[in-house]
Amino acid sequence: MNHTPQDGPGSGRGSQPAEGKDPRSLLPSSKTGERKIEHVRLCLNEEVGANGVTTGFEQYRFRHNALPELDFADISLDTVFLERRLRTPLLISSMTGGSTATGAINSRLAEAAERRGWALGVGSVRAAVERAELAATFHVRDVAPGIPVIANVGAVQLSYGFGVDECRRAVEIAGADWLVLHLNGLQEVFQPEGDTNFASLLGRIEQVCRTLGVPVGVKEVGWGIDGETALRLYNAGAAFVDVAGAGGTSWSQVEKFRSTDPVRRAAAEAFADWGIPTAECITEVRAASPQGALIGSGGLRNGVDAAKALALGADLAGFGRNLLGPAVESEEALDAALGQVELELKTAMFGIGAADLTALRGTKRLQRR
Repeated sequence: MNHTPQDGPGSGRGSQPAEGKDPRSLLPSSKTGERKIEHVRLCLNEEVGANGVTTGFEQYRFRHNALPELDFADISLDTVFLERRLRTPLLISSMTGGSTATGAINSRLAEAAERRGWALGVGSVRAAVERAELAATFHVRDVAPGIPVIANVGAVQLSYGFGVDECRRAVEIAGADWLVLHLNGLQEVFQPEGDTNFASLLGRIEQVCRTLGVPVGVKEVGWGIDGETALRLYNAGAAFVDVAGAGGTSWSQVEKFRSTDPVRRAAAEAFADWGIPTAECITEVRAASPQGALIGSGGLRNGVDAAKALALGADLAGFGRNLLGPAVESEEALDAALGQVELELKTAMFGIGAADLTALRGTKRLQRR
């Protein structure tokens, strides 16, 4: 289907994704055995943010340039990532999929990403690989034909029977350009149905990176990737690293709310401040690998945080849970949220006199407080 959605907010297009289903009507008000829906419900309704650790972006500030010598209208967000040209250096990070409700959310996210030129990650496609009837919840290409799409599988599943063929199937299901393998060890420990065999995982990751046939990256889910680990991943063939640092959603907190085991719930609470701040991850990884493709995500709140992530060395800035509420609310709310991030990013660039992303990444006006 060679259709690029052109309808803007208020048109009604996209407000009833997934065969007329409104995501709000599909989210249960109480706990359910459907893990994907439960994760969304908890992220929307409970305090699942990290507690006691921040992203680290607050430790940096831009030094204002009162005479930028720029026309704001000429500021460009155009970029290239893994040889794909993008209208923005922004990513909707992998969040959900695998049920009717979460498929509707994916559809809405995809439509908005296509309209505004953001890259898009979908949630773990494992469920659809194992259960063909769930594949449609990851089908986003009909509404997002022109942007890069990233399929997603838990890296630990490579220790439980997943291999190159299953990863290839995940890419096919999502119509994806790239695959990301996510690392979520602490979440798996506290998840009632968690898989915790991370032994000898790097070699299995390398096999997928070397043989899959599309670029394969590796990401965390909110506790961060340090410079040394990133270098091991790049050396194993990872096409990109997404640091997904601490300061945003804590998945040990999410799983705490799912658990009925009082000991496990109490133990999860002890890890509310666990992880490496996102800003620290970005600077470490960029120092370890000056040329490696790098995504900075993990607790980004606005376009100023995105500008800081890019100035510290990220190639793309990723947003996750902050977009989930707008995505469930309406097409208009989601479009407004994405547009606000873009405006904030461009305004930060204007405020330091950076006409494009090359100038932003090379700025000397980002300073530690």
